[in-house]
Amino acid sequence: MALSEYMLEDDIHPIDIVENLAAYHDWDFDRIGDDQIAMAVEGQWRTYSITLAWSGYDETLRLVCTFEMEPPEDQLGRLYELLNLMNDQCWAGAFTYWPEQKLMVYRYGLVLAGGQVASPDQIDTMINAAVLSAERYYPAIQLLVWGGRSPREAMQAAIAEAYGRA
Repeated sequence: MALSEYMLEDDIHPIDIVENLAAYHDWDFDRIGDDQIAMAVEGQWRTYSITLAWSGYDETLRLVCTFEMEPPEDQLGRLYELLNLMNDQCWAGAFTYWPEQKLMVYRYGLVLAGGQVASPDQIDTMINAAVLSAERYYPAIQLLVWGGRSPREAMQAAIAEAYGRA
């Protein structure tokens, strides 16, 4: 059954949809306000902090997915080079590093101009894409920062696919 079948109202606030999805998936969440929600989503490598906020001004549902990271100062140039390579592979969303907060960040904005309404399936896909992207590139970041690999070598961990079964 599609997630959208759980919600029958046509004109539901996007953050209400996110709150219902968080409850559906049993994610820890906190409704920060009418237009913002924060949640924790468990991945294979980390627990990701995800915040979604609705901006009525520009009709955009903004997603920010973060995880803590403290690379040595001398690795920041190489990290930024890796982020450029990662972003070349990401068609929806982009990564950045916020050094003051020591956070790796994946951001995405879903524009719903003209009164468009996001479906629960659409928002669920948006959240899952953020977690999957963070999971995909987490090993590359670790290899670069702590493993001494070059940005291109580290990317091989993210783009190489495993074949077979264990």
